[in-house]
Amino acid sequence: MAETTAVPPQPQPQPQEPPPRLRPLRRDDWAELVEVYRDAVRSQASGLYSREQIEAWAEHAGRSGDLAAALARGQGLGSLGAPPAEPIEAFALLDPADRLSLLYCRGRSCRQGRARALLQALELTARRGGIRRLRTEASQLSRPLLERCGWQLEAEEEVLFAGVRFRRWRMIKPLDGPEPWSEDGRSPAAAVP
Repeated sequence: MAETTAVPPQPQPQPQEPPPRLRPLRRDDWAELVEVYRDAVRSQASGLYSREQIEAWAEHAGRSGDLAAALARGQGLGSLGAPPAEPIEAFALLDPADRLSLLYCRGRSCRQGRARALLQALELTARRGGIRRLRTEASQLSRPLLERCGWQLEAEEEVLFAGVRFRRWRMIKPLDGPEPWSEDGRSPAAAVP
């Protein structure tokens, strides 16, 4: 009689999530971007920042004209939520063309690949515009993601922001290598209509 051994079940491949849908930001997105900005700071900054820092930072976008001005001058993308409403769940903005000035994601939508998709698409946009290096000032929230995405630490600095002292990091991302492609062979900007 032949001996049989049970073959353990093989793990089934998990269906791959489609990449987040991105679209260019418009000036009339300002109010929604303020909501995303506030939510991102309030939902993710505790443990890294004091209550005073969190409130000053969260309210800065709505109180100052900085976000509206950057939106008018810069080039940005939003990562959209589910249809039919398709709210902006995350956004990133280049202002000027060689500086990542804003990168924010709602707490409910973090760790879904949205910030990475936004970064990749804006890096590709910058490359195609002749930019050879991007720069930014990273918070404690964004620094780990940026480092995983190939950004390099240039310097640590302490700044007065919205009337409160913050520590941040100047970072750079060289863009002179080959154009990056996603795992499925498509350009990260392919998700942008």
